[in-house]
Amino acid sequence: MKTLYDHGQVYTGQLPLASAFVVEGDRFLAVGNREDLEKFVDNDTKKVDLGGKFVCAGFNDSHMHLLNYGYTLSMAGLAEHTSSLGEMLEYLRTFDREERTGEPGAEECWLMGRGWNQDYFADGRRFPTRWDLDEVSRVRPICIIRACGHCCVVNSRALELMGITKETQQPEGGFFEKDPDGEFNGIFRENAVEYVFRRIPAPSQDQIREMMRRAVKKLNAYGVTSCQTDDFMTLPVPYEQVIRAYQELEQEGELTVRVNEQAQFTDPKELQRFLNAGWNTGTGSTFFRIGPLKIVGDGSLGSRTAYLSRSYEDETSVQGLPLMTRKQLEELTALANRNGMQTAIHAIGDGILDWILDAYEQALQEKPREDHRHGIVHCQITRQEQLERIEKLGLHVYAQTIFLDYDLRIVEARVGRELASSSYAFHTLKEKGVHVSNGSDCPVELPDVMAGIQCAVTRRTLDGTAGPYLAREAMDVQEALDSYTSEGAYASFEEKQKGRIQAGMLADFVVLGENPFQVPAVELRRVPVEETYVGGQCVYHRER
Repeated sequence: MKTLYDHGQVYTGQLPLASAFVVEGDRFLAVGNREDLEKFVDNDTKKVDLGGKFVCAGFNDSHMHLLNYGYTLSMAGLAEHTSSLGEMLEYLRTFDREERTGEPGAEECWLMGRGWNQDYFADGRRFPTRWDLDEVSRVRPICIIRACGHCCVVNSRALELMGITKETQQPEGGFFEKDPDGEFNGIFRENAVEYVFRRIPAPSQDQIREMMRRAVKKLNAYGVTSCQTDDFMTLPVPYEQVIRAYQELEQEGELTVRVNEQAQFTDPKELQRFLNAGWNTGTGSTFFRIGPLKIVGDGSLGSRTAYLSRSYEDETSVQGLPLMTRKQLEELTALANRNGMQTAIHAIGDGILDWILDAYEQALQEKPREDHRHGIVHCQITRQEQLERIEKLGLHVYAQTIFLDYDLRIVEARVGRELASSSYAFHTLKEKGVHVSNGSDCPVELPDVMAGIQCAVTRRTLDGTAGPYLAREAMDVQEALDSYTSEGAYASFEEKQKGRIQAGMLADFVVLGENPFQVPAVELRRVPVEETYVGGQCVYHRER
């Protein structure tokens, strides 16, 4: 069946705007103005009047954590309760009371929360500790994860259940923080966080599917029709279980976001086993496919675990933390490249970026590949010569412009004026011909595309109280839209399948309440998503 969508403002991926398009099955059949489309319309064609609304290709979040987002939706949401440490603790007490089931053993179930940020605490910008969480409960184990996901805090009961004592060895690529007396204070950083999740009971297959369902529905409400997601190390389950859950949802017709899996591995033997099982970049369907190998190189800026080439400006005893050795990074990168697999590596600090650029250079010297599309995820703290190396190596950049809302408040204080002056350099990269896609790193941030577009265009905080930060690095509205559509498709080698409203492409599109080209830049985040379509089917409609 064919459907004509008419009387719209249709951004096809190019200007000027069109006004109409025809969908047949799950693909766009034609696009243009109404008179151009008459030959595609017959008496059986369904007609939809867009009423002048703006339409563009469905949004593609090019780096996030879908399964983790679904998991987080069941936790205490701390992001809206961190005006002070006291407020956060009180909210946790309330959540604890309301969430308890009253069943036997309920008090032994972990109380999980996520979203706190110490820089927003009005009563002291410090990390919470085990003793703060003990005020919430000394009986129930508690774990609260910082917004960035790179560190967490647990209470004394949790430490007891995990068997952590003064004699416990520090993990490689992370650490358990201690107080001046040598006692663990409950703060776990980087790879130490995995120590917690290995001890929390693994969810069932039904629970994993439910996490995915909830996340997918939320994504559709933000206009997201595709995502590139790192899921394999979210939960203490084999990667096969994660793949099976996605495939089952697809078979049931409930996977209404097209998933490109950024497959995280830290062990070369496990990666080789994955490759031997027949999985590689591009394997799968239009709804679930394998994307790049995902490697996490360092930590986050907010927790000062991003690995810099020098000490932090505001804590000179700290330089950040690589999450694996240089040799391990090079071995994984070379193995993927040798087997024709794309790679995407998390780099927030410029120190780890040096390692990554060297690893890519060595891998491509060993086995040159013309269209590898290897990439840098985040690419935040950078030096000018590194931008030139990114161009020379032909790397893709997975940006998160939404990070500017928080990071521009702290970046100069954290890394100093010199480094800050060449960082978050997305316009410079685009000028050099580097492909830059956009995303949220959800659940680090909400998958709010219009908020990300506003930050990309204004380089200010969302409330407008700070910035602009390096205004010369701003995108215009068209570049920002492309970063969430066509550039995302390019990142996953799918630019001939989606990312534009064009004949033959998948009919994934979003209807917005206003035209972003005509809205003041500081109001872009307020543009509502009216409807979201995947494969020509409406998967979200805004209730009025």
